[in-house]
Amino acid sequence: MTVALFGFAALLLLILLRIPLLAAMGVVGFFGFAVTQGLLTETGWWDFNWKGVVYLIARTAVSVTQSYELSVIPLFLLMGDFVAQGGLSKDLYRLAYVYFGYKRGGLAVATIVACGGFSSVCGSSLATTATMGRIAYPEMKRLNYGTSLASASISAGSTLGILIPPSVILIIYGLLTEQSIRELFAAGFLPGLLGIVLYVVAIKLVVWRRPDIAPAGGREDRRAKWGALKNVYHTVLLFTVIMGGIYFGVFTPTEAAGIGAFGGFLIGLLRRTLTPAVLIDILKGAAVTSVKLFSLLIGALIFSRFISNTGVVEELTALIASWSVNPYFVIILIMLVYIVLGMILESLSMILLTVPLFFPIVSQLGFDLVWFGILVVVITEISLITPPVGLNVFVLSSIIRDLTPRQIFRGVLPFWCADLVRLLLLILFPAVSLWLPRLLY
Repeated sequence: MTVALFGFAALLLLILLRIPLLAAMGVVGFFGFAVTQGLLTETGWWDFNWKGVVYLIARTAVSVTQSYELSVIPLFLLMGDFVAQGGLSKDLYRLAYVYFGYKRGGLAVATIVACGGFSSVCGSSLATTATMGRIAYPEMKRLNYGTSLASASISAGSTLGILIPPSVILIIYGLLTEQSIRELFAAGFLPGLLGIVLYVVAIKLVVWRRPDIAPAGGREDRRAKWGALKNVYHTVLLFTVIMGGIYFGVFTPTEAAGIGAFGGFLIGLLRRTLTPAVLIDILKGAAVTSVKLFSLLIGALIFSRFISNTGVVEELTALIASWSVNPYFVIILIMLVYIVLGMILESLSMILLTVPLFFPIVSQLGFDLVWFGILVVVITEISLITPPVGLNVFVLSSIIRDLTPRQIFRGVLPFWCADLVRLLLLILFPAVSLWLPRLLY
């Protein structure tokens, strides 16, 4: 327990000193594993098994880079980049606008729907915030929407993509906990839709209190609606084929990612947005992002192996068992820890650092790890708009000059409360997450 606590303290210190997460986890994991190996030898504390530690790192790096299951990450990234290059964000926003924009607050609703659709395809909340901020915010300001509502709907709506499948975060969680990716994708579908519904309810409540900040837009005719729908039908078809194929067992998530990448490539060719230069940039971008994610996974697995060797998970499990409390109390406690960590860490860092520690405890308590994964992702979504380090908020304020983080945080409060309601519903009613995977599998 002492070694593990020192390891966590050292890791948090390095993170606060702005040491890259990969280096921080790798260094702490390396020396921590060396210490635990030294403790297990008969010749003394400092007799570290350096060869064993180096072998651990090499084996971890090789297993991650050669993992067939992990090829799903660069393939889904390619699919998102191909589709996004074709102007999907503008088309989705236009589609949502013509169907919802004529109502009071309808443009904010359209922003939520468009952000949810685009972020689920591109797989990045931060990229969605930057993209939709340039598209949706000027349009809402043109129609005299309040600054707080306009900016908050973009920041909050962009968080939905890390839950609505295909989700890179769910893939990483599945790798860390050895859970089925297709079951995680199925489990994330209904909670993702619930998030959209609750965000829309939050908008309606805000508009009910202050109708002046969300004027109604113009009503579009059927021709405009059909034209907007026609611009996104191929992307909707691709998404339906991919998720339908995964859900009904036609192909594996990795095969679906390959089909998605090829389908996205075809969409880019059909829309004539893929020039040789653009294609090279997309391939480079997907490669760089994949290397970053794989490197973080390697560091997280090294750190996880160190924590596992300390025996802290077994000690914590025994300690919790001695409390004789309701297991749901432990889940609530873990969620509170995530809320606090969300104020100082970004989303991927939280998952990589905490999941290896928490998931064995949750499993020992008898909870479903697929259900717990959805809770983790939802609480991670909340961290993206939680002050003082809500990354979506700072990304949006950095691309729009007249916006300050304070203005956005003020408008985000109703969406933050809606997320807490969703988290509570998912805890109280696990069937919201588990009904679809149990029905299909």
